[in-house]
Amino acid sequence: MAGDQLKLFETGEIKKKRDISSTFADNMKLPIHRWFRFTAGFSAGWVNSVIKEKNAKRVFDPFAGSGTVPLVSEFSGVESIGVESHPYIYRIAKAKLNWKVDHKDFRKKAREVLTLAKKIQVSKQEYPVLIKKCFTDESAKKLESLKTAWLELNQGDPYQALNWLIITSILRSTSSVGTAQWQYVLPNKTKGKILDPYHAFEMKIEEMAYDMYLMQQRYSNVTESRIFLEDARNISSVPEKWADLVVTSPPYANNYDYADATRLEMTFWGDIEGWGELQDKVRKNLVIACTQHAISIKDNAQALLQSELLYPIISELTKIFNELSETRLSRGGKKNYHLMILAYFHDLAKVFKELRRVTTENSTVCFVVGDSAPYGVYVPVDDWLGRLAVAAGFESYNFEKTRDRNVKWKNRKHRVPLKEGRLWING
Repeated sequence: MAGDQLKLFETGEIKKKRDISSTFADNMKLPIHRWFRFTAGFSAGWVNSVIKEKNAKRVFDPFAGSGTVPLVSEFSGVESIGVESHPYIYRIAKAKLNWKVDHKDFRKKAREVLTLAKKIQVSKQEYPVLIKKCFTDESAKKLESLKTAWLELNQGDPYQALNWLIITSILRSTSSVGTAQWQYVLPNKTKGKILDPYHAFEMKIEEMAYDMYLMQQRYSNVTESRIFLEDARNISSVPEKWADLVVTSPPYANNYDYADATRLEMTFWGDIEGWGELQDKVRKNLVIACTQHAISIKDNAQALLQSELLYPIISELTKIFNELSETRLSRGGKKNYHLMILAYFHDLAKVFKELRRVTTENSTVCFVVGDSAPYGVYVPVDDWLGRLAVAAGFESYNFEKTRDRNVKWKNRKHRVPLKEGRLWING
């Protein structure tokens, strides 16, 4: 099955009733990409077609996520650099780039972890509250034994990284509550299909080993991609005028908290003890795209409204900022959407400034984006981003719609039509 999907990926012959290339859905059928579901990603097959169409030589992704662009670039034989500022997602992408290790050695090393885990008697009784809510006692102890075995063996990279990825990737499938991949944890919601941690670990070994074998047979000479833990607003690892193609998808201005999305995994590994630590350990590194994060600019809002970076859109942005500021006072949550929108575009203006510096004169930049309507107030994200790109030194932009958004949920308080698509920016 994976081989058949791979052929469709290479030829671009995947047929769909609707265009979902701006989502991660197709990737869950593709080797390597399917190792960890990252809903915020986009289609690997589409990235492959863009690289070929643009005859790219050097590809850059400033929001690399779980590594779609670096991986496709390796398969396509072109140089690639990605930067990702979310420390956990960066670690996932970095681990996936180890797909070139010998599949037999990988299977052996992974089974060593499983064998040792089954021998470990876990005496731990106290777990973080979130872990206790998400796992039965039996599952929690088996996961703890896998973590303990992984730590004790200390096999060294790349095997240490790959086995960390296995454990991380099975956490949600072994939980008895609402922990679907890349959603917020919903402890009050239960699910029917729950995997035993040891069985899930073993299945993941076989999936990954098979994918390694398949892709190594198909691609014997690949170009090594590089990925860095770095902020797209301040890029230091990419040389000036290096990339001739940028393919990426920044966070959407839709109040999704990317930091909270990994709270389960970070709690399990002991990186955080609670929700409050996310601000310092994750959010401060990210482009501001949620109200929880935006509160940090409250005292600086008026200064940002005077920023030269926002000059091309300042009159319209100020109008919407004021409207949202007033609207929130009549809403129950009183969410700071006005601060989020202001901070979001100021951050993306910084990104475009950096992209202009690291791209060639005739480069092509493609942003997969979606517009927004907080509290029913429409924000033309694609147009504003295009104008900020031109102000940063790019020549022109156009938007290609791929699908409608905001049509699935019937209980929304507003019915503002929203769309998703590709913002093409010409160097």
